[in-house]
Amino acid sequence: MDRAEVDSRIRKIIEPFNKKGIAITEDTTFAGDLEFDSLTVMDFVAEIEDEFDIIISMNQQAEIEKYGQLVDAVHELVSS
Repeated sequence: MDRAEVDSRIRKIIEPFNKKGIAITEDTTFAGDLEFDSLTVMDFVAEIEDEFDIIISMNQQAEIEKYGQLVDAVHELVSS
């Protein structure tokens, strides 16, 4: 699966969580731009894990602040 497909699938998942309709870019931050709280992050991550059949560790989650970082991390997990 290439990065563009991962990006496309994550964009579909993020839509219902993007309450303010923010334009999602590689540099969009989850805490700042999208105002995700910890519960929203947990729900969002769970949906991504289900969609791609992967596990995103707590350490990885702590390092991911921007949308582009998330796409890279998921792409890496799916490809390995």
